[in-house]
Amino acid sequence: MYQLAPNIELLFTEAGDYHDRVRAAAAAGFDAVEMWGPTGVDAPATPKDLPALKAALDETGVQLTAQLSEPRTQFMIPPWDHSEFFRKLDEGVQIAQDLGCPRIVVGSGTGFGGWKRQVQLDKLVEIYQKATAQIAGSGITLVLEPVNVRVDHPGSLLDRTAEGVCVARGVDSPFFGVLYDIYHSAVEGEDIETELTNAGSLIKYVQLADAPGRGEPGTGDLDWPATLALLRRSGYDGPIGLEYYPQTATEESVRYIRDVAAQA
Repeated sequence: MYQLAPNIELLFTEAGDYHDRVRAAAAAGFDAVEMWGPTGVDAPATPKDLPALKAALDETGVQLTAQLSEPRTQFMIPPWDHSEFFRKLDEGVQIAQDLGCPRIVVGSGTGFGGWKRQVQLDKLVEIYQKATAQIAGSGITLVLEPVNVRVDHPGSLLDRTAEGVCVARGVDSPFFGVLYDIYHSAVEGEDIETELTNAGSLIKYVQLADAPGRGEPGTGDLDWPATLALLRRSGYDGPIGLEYYPQTATEESVRYIRDVAAQA
């Protein structure tokens, strides 16, 4: 059975603050959660009380599977000053270690019309080679997320899974890989089996939502038993983040995907 990690920005919001959402997830039978930015400053979220969050994770034994890097950096847009990203990366790693979180999600930012696409992808390789070298020995893995430009992230540089894989191959580190988001991939019209086969072991984290709509599985058009079967055959056996906008109460919204994951 796949370990499912509800995103506490979007799910169990009925419970109140983030630490209460962790407890609600645990009470609902989950042993993992994920979140966006660790402080909430760089994401559309309430600032997080990290000591309270840590206490809730420790108390329940729930694993925090992933957090976003802060700040969300525009790597390709002039004046190309990335110093704040690298400065805050160390802080993010410290938070991740304190919370027992093994992954930090990173992105590409907006593409720059003044450079060829391959030049920008090569620049991402350089940036993330430097980042992985900076945090070497921390035990934290950086996972690069391609996102769709058709609905949610217009203008993003990295919108194709294969290009995320290309960047990961260039970085060439066991502590760097790709976050494969099934929703973003589906919105971009990608063939899931093709992308999983091409990426192989470079996929180090997975998230999901149904498409269209970004609601819970069962509200869109994706065939979830077939999709998770493809994921299993690809060799991925890590956690799956539930990063969707629930169309009903959280515990009702997770019921279908929990049943599917139990069979995958």
